Parts: sequence; structure tokens; C-alpha cells
Amino acid sequence: MPNIKSAKKRVIVNGNRAKRNKSANTALKTAIKKANAAIEANAADKDELVKVAVKKIDQATAKGLLHKNNAARKKSALVTRANKA
Repeated sequence: MPNIKSAKKRVIVNGNRAKRNKSANTALKTAIKKANAAIEANAADKDELVKVAVKKIDQATAKGLLHKNNAARKKSALVTRANKA
């Protein structure tokens, strides 16, 4: 544990940010998995779930969790799979 006051604050702030990022990443992965499962099952709501997943990807990119090219690749793969199904 650090002794300096500012370093102590950094530990707390970094912990809070890590929790926030972990939560957002988990939500993103869950949305993508749900969309992929719906595409595989050819569910009636697959278009809606793909739309939600794309929105989550865009939100993660805006927050800096994903690089813009990584996000573009994920969205492209998801939409391509949805269109083939």
C-alpha cells in the first residue's frame, strides 16, 4: 500500500475504473454471445439482438474499451453472420 496521499487516491480511482471497465466488457461480451446464439438458432428476434450488440460495441468504443478497428471488425463479422443466416 502506498504512503503518499495522491498515490493512495490513485489506487482507489484505478480500482473503481477497473470495476467499471469490467462491467462494461462483461455486458459487451454477453450481448455479442446472445446475438450469436440467436443467429445460430435463427431466432425471430435475431435482428434486434444484433442491433443491441452493435450498439454495445459502439458504446465500448466511445468509452475507450475497444479500438475503433477492433470494433469495426466485430460489427462487420456479426452483421455478416446475421445476413448469411
